[in-house]
Amino acid sequence: MRYKDSAVRAALTGMRWTLRAKPLLGCLSLLAWGALAQNAPTPQTATSTPKSSVAPAAFSGFPAAIGPELGFEQIIPVILAHNPQLRAAQSSRQAARSGIVSALALANPRIDWHQGRSTARLPGVTGGATHSWTVSQAIDNPALRQARIDAASAHELESTHGVGLTRNELVSQARLRIYQGLLSQALAAAAAEDVQLLEQVRERVRLRVESGEAARYEIIKADAEIITARERLQTARLMVEQRKIQLNQLAAGQLPEQWQLLGDLRDAPELLSLSQLHQLVEKHNPELNLLQAELAKAKAGLRAAESSRWPGVELRYSQSQDPELRQGQWGVGVQIPLLDRRTGPIAQASAELERAQVRLEGRQAELRQQLLLTWKSLEMARLRIEALAQGSVREAEAALRVAQAAYRFGERGILDVLDAQRVLRSVRADLIEARYQLQEARVMLDQLIGQNIEQSPF
Repeated sequence: MRYKDSAVRAALTGMRWTLRAKPLLGCLSLLAWGALAQNAPTPQTATSTPKSSVAPAAFSGFPAAIGPELGFEQIIPVILAHNPQLRAAQSSRQAARSGIVSALALANPRIDWHQGRSTARLPGVTGGATHSWTVSQAIDNPALRQARIDAASAHELESTHGVGLTRNELVSQARLRIYQGLLSQALAAAAAEDVQLLEQVRERVRLRVESGEAARYEIIKADAEIITARERLQTARLMVEQRKIQLNQLAAGQLPEQWQLLGDLRDAPELLSLSQLHQLVEKHNPELNLLQAELAKAKAGLRAAESSRWPGVELRYSQSQDPELRQGQWGVGVQIPLLDRRTGPIAQASAELERAQVRLEGRQAELRQQLLLTWKSLEMARLRIEALAQGSVREAEAALRVAQAAYRFGERGILDVLDAQRVLRSVRADLIEARYQLQEARVMLDQLIGQNIEQSPF
């Protein structure tokens, strides 16, 4: 009798709204209502529309993580502490610092010892044992020594900027992965809401189909929409898990298991003006700093190659002794650049200097254009968010409410409701994507101005 009562109530509802709109059709519905109530099938003999295989319950997807909630402040320090690439760059900096010690070191003295016997060739002269020793000390050319020290210092500075560049890129990559995870979470939340709305629509469609007010194809269409929405939900949740695995990969597997990603795509602090950003890029960009260190290293290498034509002098003192005499000698050794004037190393160092200069100037021009492009992308994302949040989303929500009300009153079909919900889903996805594009542009700007070299802004 429950099925029969629901059919009667549905017929009464349709009759009431039809009488208000069209009196003639209302009279016909009143005459047909008696037959419908009298001939409505009982639960034992019902031959109504078969139930769809799609379960009405909301798709649960994967079980929710029960681990800790981790945001920017918890994830990035773990990545910086355990990332192998950053640790390798830090080890290279330690090796470069040791190179300065090597450049400052002085040459060790050299000692030669000789021993033998002398034999007399004249009668009456006796031979005997002889020995001699020599001490020599090389003294570097001061210009060559200073150039070698400058080159080692520039190499150490280059390694330091390399660590900063690696850290800056690593933090930016981690932040992008986090925002991508938040994007997938937002899409998953929107998909879950779509599934819930579609299940509510399907339930109303089922009642109308079972009461004979709607055709059977409407329940088929509703089931197809639910299946598609559940697939989107599952895909979004899989993307969240994938981003978490990528973050754990950056942290060398040191993040806890079953952790949840914490954050919001709508966080958007105020940014500096374009002129201020240009100044920060010229001053703090780690890639420019690295290229400037390479340029200083190339200049020191050229000075070292030019000074190597006169490498220095060598001081010597030698003493020899035989049975008759003891002799001591002082001497100075100088290498004269007659055969090798070091033209090859000088030309090579000049080419390296020119290459470093070209790379620095070219990268400066590229960064100016890249900064302008990123700034324009940020402004476009911001304008898109304002347009979607204040206009398109509200209009799509209002259109969906109108379509749902019209469907309840029998003035619209299920296709109109599904189309309105599809438009709302598309507009919401565009809004979520625009928010992610805004955060992505912010991350790129922070990377360009070197905000992540020492301390990452969260």
